[in-house]
This record gives sequence, structure tokens and C-alpha cells, in this order.
Amino acid sequence: MTTASAAGYQAELWVASAGLGLQQVEPEAHKAPVYAATFSTRHADAVATSKDENARWWGHLQAGTGRATLQELGRRGPVLMVLSEVYASAMEDELLALGEQGGEALLIGGVREIPGVHRVRSDAGLSHAVGGTLTSLNARMAAAWLEHAGDHALTSPEAQKAWAAWSAATTKPVQYNREPMSDDDVIAFIRRNTAKVPGISRTRLLRALRNSGRACEQSRFASLYKRTMGER
Repeated sequence: MTTASAAGYQAELWVASAGLGLQQVEPEAHKAPVYAATFSTRHADAVATSKDENARWWGHLQAGTGRATLQELGRRGPVLMVLSEVYASAMEDELLALGEQGGEALLIGGVREIPGVHRVRSDAGLSHAVGGTLTSLNARMAAAWLEHAGDHALTSPEAQKAWAAWSAATTKPVQYNREPMSDDDVIAFIRRNTAKVPGISRTRLLRALRNSGRACEQSRFASLYKRTMGER
């Protein structure tokens, strides 16, 4: 919000929630109910088991508790969206409708190109420049876009050119220097962390292992997880 204000926008912040639909973040807004829901299908709190089911779930949410659609926001002015692959996939019908109606729309992240929406793919090679973790990379890239767009319109040719020049000169190949682990070490890691966080998914466990600077190939980790925890 601070970066958007500095760029000259009177911005509103909206959150795409797998539990509540599209909701505006307001200082004086009512408190949201406690819930656990995500579109990540392998997560313990997944709302569905496939992309199609996620999309249907999003449609029902928007019809019930969602406070606006992307199209409605697009009719108010430029829309800057920061979406992971799974959330963009669940919201694809709205993204397509937003692109069809015209207007300025910028998507950071996402899963594929959307006609009428300018998309900037996630680039881990920029993480050293924008800071933070890979989890917050898309949001930090969005802030960097606003900074480099300057006084130009959100998706103007000038803004796109400025971003292309900066990102091409800044991005660096990502190198992972992780420490290999024995099978016993991996199994001990799985047992220790599933005890700490009951219900944690295999995907989140592997991500946590790699974020700690250690290495284990995905299929090997899956096999060791199955041996340790059984079918889940």
C-alpha cells in the first residue's frame, strides 16, 4: 500500500481467500471468522483435490461471501494482482473475464498468460534484489514494478520497458548449495516435524527441509515419507 501510494495511486487492498472469497482489507472492517482453508491440494487444509474443484469452490465462495469480483474492481480502475499458481488457477474464470472487458490489469505470478492481462512471471533470480523469502517474492516483485514504472500508467509501454530493462540486468541464476542427507536423517526430520505440526503435508515438509539448507530429491523424499508415515 505504501509503495502504491508513493507511485501516485489511491489504492485499495483486497485479499483472495480460499475461505471467504475476495475480501477488502480495511482498517475499520469487521473481523473475519477463524478458518483454515487453502487451494494447495496437497495441504492438510485443502478445500478440494483438483484444479476443477478449486475453481468450483471459488465460484461458490464468490456467490456467497465474496464482496467483489475482479471484473468489478477492473471497472473502477487499474488492477494489480499478486497470485500464486494454485490461486490463479482457481480464479481463472474471473481472470479471463477481467481480460475480456479491457482496462489496465497486471498479474504478478499466476499460472499462464491471460488475454488482456499483462503477466509478469515469478523470477526467483530477482529475490536477491527485492529481498525476503520466495514465499513473498511475487508481492515484492509487484512493489518493484510500481517503483520502476515511475509516473507512467500501470501497464504502459514505458512501464513495461522499464521493468524489462531492470529485470534483465538484475536477475541472477538461482544456485542451491544444500547439504545432502542420509535416509536416516530424512526419516528423523519427518518424524520430528510431523510431531511438531500434526497434519503438515508432505509438500510443506519437503519445502521446510530445503529451506533449512538441506537436500533431498522429491521422489526419494516421497518414498521415505511413505515408509515413515504410511499412505496419506
